[in-house]
Formats: sequence, C-alpha cells, structure tokens
Amino acid sequence: MIDDIKKRALHRARILQGQLRGVEKMIEDEAYCVDIITQTLAIQKSLGSLNKLLVENHLRTHVSHMFDEGGETRDRAVAELLAVFELQQNRGA
Repeated sequence: MIDDIKKRALHRARILQGQLRGVEKMIEDEAYCVDIITQTLAIQKSLGSLNKLLVENHLRTHVSHMFDEGGETRDRAVAELLAVFELQQNRGA
C-alpha cells in the first residue's frame, strides 16, 4: 500500500470507529431518531471517502501492474473493477 494513502486510510478508519461508537451511545441513550440518522449518514459518507482511498491505491499499484502484464492478467483487473462498480451501483448510490 502506498504510504500516504495507508496513513490517510487508517486515519479515516479510526474516525469511523469513533463515529460508530457515538451511534451506539446515541442508541443506548435513546437519542432523537433524526439525530441518529444524521450521524449514520455521516458514517456512510466517511465510508465512501475510505473506499475512494482504497480504490486509488488499488489503481496506482495493483491495477497498473496488471495492465502492464497484459493478457489474462489485464482482463482480470478489468473484471475486478467492473465487479466493484456493480457493487456500488447495486448499493443504490
């Protein structure tokens, strides 16, 4: 993993952990539902940021090498990216 991306991804993951703990506490405390939903939507946005970092790393490292190799290896890289794209589309975003 690229050092800068790894550092940023770990930072984002730690923020997400804190946000999830916050939601858990809000539920335990029976906070106002809209406030909880607002927080869970923020978590979804944070997850999107983490995913973007992971995709960037994958493109800059694995995919670029797979394309350089060509042939079946390149086809496998294309299939992986299409699968990720399909997952994103099926998620409704």
